[in-house]
Amino acid sequence: MRTTLALAAGKGARAVFRLRGGGSALPGLVTERIDPAVLRHTLGSLPRGVVVVSGTNGKTTTTKMLVALLRAHGLRVFTNPTGSNFTRGVISSMLGEVGLRGRLDADVAVVELDEAHALHFSAQVPPTHSLLLNVARDQLDRFAEIDHTARLLTTLAEQTTEGVVLNVDDPFISRIRGHVRQDVRVGWFGVDPSIADRLPELQEADVRPEDEAGVVLDEQELAGAALLLPADDGRGLTVLCPGGEDLGPVSLRQRGLAAMINATAATAMARHLLGEDFRVEAAAAALERVSPPFGRGEVVDVGGTPLELVLVKNPAGFTVALGTYGAEPVATMIAINDNYADGRDVSWLYDVSFESLRDRGVALTSGVRGWDMALRLRYDGVEVGDVEPDLDAALDRFLREAAGEPMRIFCTYTAMMHLRRRLAERFGLARFGEDPEA
Repeated sequence: MRTTLALAAGKGARAVFRLRGGGSALPGLVTERIDPAVLRHTLGSLPRGVVVVSGTNGKTTTTKMLVALLRAHGLRVFTNPTGSNFTRGVISSMLGEVGLRGRLDADVAVVELDEAHALHFSAQVPPTHSLLLNVARDQLDRFAEIDHTARLLTTLAEQTTEGVVLNVDDPFISRIRGHVRQDVRVGWFGVDPSIADRLPELQEADVRPEDEAGVVLDEQELAGAALLLPADDGRGLTVLCPGGEDLGPVSLRQRGLAAMINATAATAMARHLLGEDFRVEAAAAALERVSPPFGRGEVVDVGGTPLELVLVKNPAGFTVALGTYGAEPVATMIAINDNYADGRDVSWLYDVSFESLRDRGVALTSGVRGWDMALRLRYDGVEVGDVEPDLDAALDRFLREAAGEPMRIFCTYTAMMHLRRRLAERFGLARFGEDPEA
C-alpha cells in the first residue's frame, strides 16, 4: 500500500514537472520520501538482476552503450537514460514505466550511479552485477581525495552478488579484485598493450601513488578480458576478446579514445552477462547505432551548422575533451557553473592545459564562474572575446555571432543541462527524461 501511494504521488509530480517543460529528479525525491524502500520493491525481483555502472568518468556513455548491447540481444532493459545518477534520478526515470503495484516490464535494470549514491542504492537493492570504470579527482567538496572515491567503489563491489567487471588499467579499480566475494565472478576490460602509451591522457598520473600498480592478469583471466584496439580515425575500434570472437571493426558515432574505452567496458559487461548468448554481429551493429548521450559530444543541427556540446567536469575529462576537440578551428564557448551537481570548488581548472585553444581563442565564457574561466584562459595565453555570465544571453549571442560556422560549447553539468534545454526548445531535440533509442 505504501509503495502504491508513493508511486502515485511520484507519477503526479512527474506529470506536473513535464507540463512545466522538462525532466526533474524531484518526482523521485517525492516518491522516495513516502516509501524509502521503493527501489527494493520495484527493482529487487527483476529476473536478470540489476547492473550498476559507476566510476568518475564515462558512466552515462557506457550505460547507454550497455543498454543498446543488451537490447540488441532481445532483453527488455530498464535504465535511467538522462545521466541523473542519484537514487532519486533512477526513481524519476522509473515512474514513467512502472505500474502502481510496482511492477516493471523489464528483464534487467542497467543504472548509472554517482559513486556515493551507489551505496545508498545498494543498501536497498544489492546489485547482481557492477561495472567499475575509473577513479579520478572529481568534486573535491563532495568526494575529498580519490582514495575516498576508490573506497566507495570497493564497498559497492563487496555488495555485488554475482559478477563484477573491472578496469585492468586503473590501479584504483584493478586492486578491487582482492575485495570481491569468492563466489562472485570477476571480468576485465582495458586497452591492448600496444597502445598503453596513450593511457596517460586519460589518467592523472600526478595524483596516483607510485607504489600502486595494476594487477597482472593470469592466463585464465586474460582469456576473458576485453581489450581495446583503436583505429586511427578517432572513431573506429576493435574489441579483442581472447578466447572468443573479436568484435569489430566498429565505427562509433562519438569521437575519442574515452568513448572507445567506454565501448570496450560495455562490451565486457555484456559478454559477462550474456555468456554464450553474446553475438558479435548484433553487438557491433548496436554500438554503431548508439548516438552520443545528452551533452557528451552530442551534435545539434543549428540551421544547417553543427553545434557540439561537450561535458567537462574534472581535470581528466577536460584534458581528454581538449585532446579530442580542442585543436579544431571552430567557434568556442565555455560555460562553467559551481552548483552542487558540478562541485563547488573550481580550482581544478588550473590542472588543465588550455594551450590547444590559443590559435582560435574562445568567443565567450559564461556561467556562474564565467569570469574565473576567462582568467584561467588568460594565464594560458588564450584570448577571450567576452564574458557573459547569464547562460541564456550567452547562448543567444554565441549563436548569433558564430552563425554559419561550426560551433562547440564546453560546459559543466548544470550549465549543459540548462543550455541543452534551451536548444531543445529551439530545435526540437528530445527532452531530458526521454529515451529516444528505447
